[in-house]
Amino acid sequence: MMADATDGLRMNGELAEAVREKLCAANALLLEERKMQGEQVPAAPSAEDAQAQWDLFRALVNIRPPAPVPEGFLELQDGLLQDILALRGVTKPETIRPAAGSGVIKLWRGDITTLGADAIVNAANSQMLGCFVPGHHCIDNAIHTFAGVQLRLECARIMEAQGFPEPTGMAKVTDAFNLPSKHILHTVGPIAQGRVSETDRGLLADCYRSCLDAAADLECESLAFCCISTGVFGFPQDEAARIAVATVREWLQSNASDMTVIFDVFGAANEALYRQLL
Repeated sequence: MMADATDGLRMNGELAEAVREKLCAANALLLEERKMQGEQVPAAPSAEDAQAQWDLFRALVNIRPPAPVPEGFLELQDGLLQDILALRGVTKPETIRPAAGSGVIKLWRGDITTLGADAIVNAANSQMLGCFVPGHHCIDNAIHTFAGVQLRLECARIMEAQGFPEPTGMAKVTDAFNLPSKHILHTVGPIAQGRVSETDRGLLADCYRSCLDAAADLECESLAFCCISTGVFGFPQDEAARIAVATVREWLQSNASDMTVIFDVFGAANEALYRQLL
């Protein structure tokens, strides 16, 4: 799934003034770290250009491997991300209206990294380490960027203990770190590339069931799904939406659950598709 446009932070004057000093300091540490590793580093942008500073920060944390962080970096990063979150604002699940015909299923078009649900779902890849493409606007990249580098470190620990790539259709639980949610549920969807098989359909349904099961085990009262497998994995949006809605409805009924489930969608067309299904 591609993340909504709001995941690409635009530095207006108020935001730039609040975070410029922390951005510059965090970037200086990250650039020095790369220099110490023998990497060529770009020239730092002007301290007055907050947007360029943010773009550099995002790129540096996107490409950074899961390694010990420089002294003082986490304090800077966490303060920066919390300042940004405060200015972007947090949406609470209870403020989202229920979808027609259901009190517990909700539809929301927005940035999942600003959603204060008990758990949010990340569409991960089988390495489970996040997107390493600098500034890429996929949901995996956005979640790792705004959660902080601790998320990649935790995912790396989980995968090292597991010893093999994450199977499709399962779910892994991590802390949400600097996100307003409590937990992140990472699931690897099927790679359909536009040609959907019955196996793909079953695996996509497994992703939704695995996340619902994990959220129930965590005693979550609210869970937000992104549109799993519909981005670079190539699952057609209309078919993916039908599977998502049907699987969630069946799970809620079978488990007699009153968990609030939010479908977080990208774009007007996808919102209209889900609204019709709901």
